[in-house]
Amino acid sequence: MSHTIAAVSTGNQVSAIGILRLSGEGCIEIAEKVFSRPLQTSPNRLLVLGELRDIQGRTIDQCMAVVSRAPHSYTGEDTVEFHCHGSPAVLAEGLRSLYAAGARPAQRGEFTKRAFLNGKLDLTQAEAVIDLIEADTADAAANAAGQVGGRLQKVLLPVYDHLTDLCSHFHAVLDYPDEDIEDFGLSNYAASLRSDAKSLYALLQTYGQGRILRQGVKTAIVGRPNVGKSSLLNALVGFDRAIVTDIPGTTRDTVEESVLAGSTRLRLVDTAGIHQTADIGVDRSRKALEEADLVLFVCDGSVPLTAEDQAIIEACLDAPQAIALINKCDLGTQVEPSALPFLNVIPISAATGDGLELLRGCIDDLFAGESKCDGSILTNPRQYDACRRAYESLLSALQGLKLGVTPDALLLDVEAAMEAIGEVTGATVREDITNRIFERFCVGK
Repeated sequence: MSHTIAAVSTGNQVSAIGILRLSGEGCIEIAEKVFSRPLQTSPNRLLVLGELRDIQGRTIDQCMAVVSRAPHSYTGEDTVEFHCHGSPAVLAEGLRSLYAAGARPAQRGEFTKRAFLNGKLDLTQAEAVIDLIEADTADAAANAAGQVGGRLQKVLLPVYDHLTDLCSHFHAVLDYPDEDIEDFGLSNYAASLRSDAKSLYALLQTYGQGRILRQGVKTAIVGRPNVGKSSLLNALVGFDRAIVTDIPGTTRDTVEESVLAGSTRLRLVDTAGIHQTADIGVDRSRKALEEADLVLFVCDGSVPLTAEDQAIIEACLDAPQAIALINKCDLGTQVEPSALPFLNVIPISAATGDGLELLRGCIDDLFAGESKCDGSILTNPRQYDACRRAYESLLSALQGLKLGVTPDALLLDVEAAMEAIGEVTGATVREDITNRIFERFCVGK
């Protein structure tokens, strides 16, 4: 990691400010070659006004430079940033000047990867950085920020430390029998193993909400043909995403769109009208209903419920969450809320927007604020899988205690749990996995 890397950290779009970032041994000397002010003696984290110059020595921008010296920087190395005007042409020319002065192009996520390798972040914090960048709700951002601050680390490190103590005690007694070391007794660690297993179980239980926080609520809009499903989708997203006509069966396949309902991100799926047919679009509609976190059942309130409505209602009742919407309330209603066996029934008009705010509030009540989004919610599928394996290894160890297995056999389970936890924090993760993780990042982060 001795090479100085450089990249644009603010994207390629026109903006008020654009940032050029450098990191690595020698980056201050390289930055000084393209800047009109001395940086070697510049105090840490103090913005200095000067001129950024191209490889011919021409001034291309008046900007601010800031130096952060190792180890007190994001990467743990010497770093320099130029805060320029956000012209893509200025940033591209500045980057060419830095390359000519001795820097090399940064790879995707290389700044954060260096922070991880230099011990500034563990892997849970590094992965949370990209989650924070990609967060599309306030709750998702708050949870990612908590994890960048080390919230998951605080849960997992005590478990890892307890298991390390158990293993080190066993090996100390085994390797140094003549030393005055307290005898190793498995029963002494039973309470600690149970406590660690409970901690992992509690963390695993947050993943259901975490998946929704990260990916959004998979929401299927279902109903028979021509009840207003596509009109509802268009009303929620705010533009004509789906074709709407008076002809039944216009939607022939599922149509997907993402939308924010209050503080909850919905992954809306407008399905083809469900009715008795062998149409492939209807089959996909049934599949979308089965896989949904939330089902929005839509009926035409201006006419009585039909047998097809009743059949779809039966299918909706198996969904994790379901809301019934009596659409076309602006045309009068022939469907009473009491006729629908749902906990939440809302009269709406997709055409006029009546009732949509009530719908958004109902969705927020169902999915937002179930627990604190402080970083304690497990959102990452890779981390979930590793924590699950660690938990199962601890259950196996506890079962071994009950059966009276020998310490060396039980320690195989303990070491497997430690290995799995290490995959989450980065203590034992393979290089190919870390490379894949940082490939998710943009260049410059």
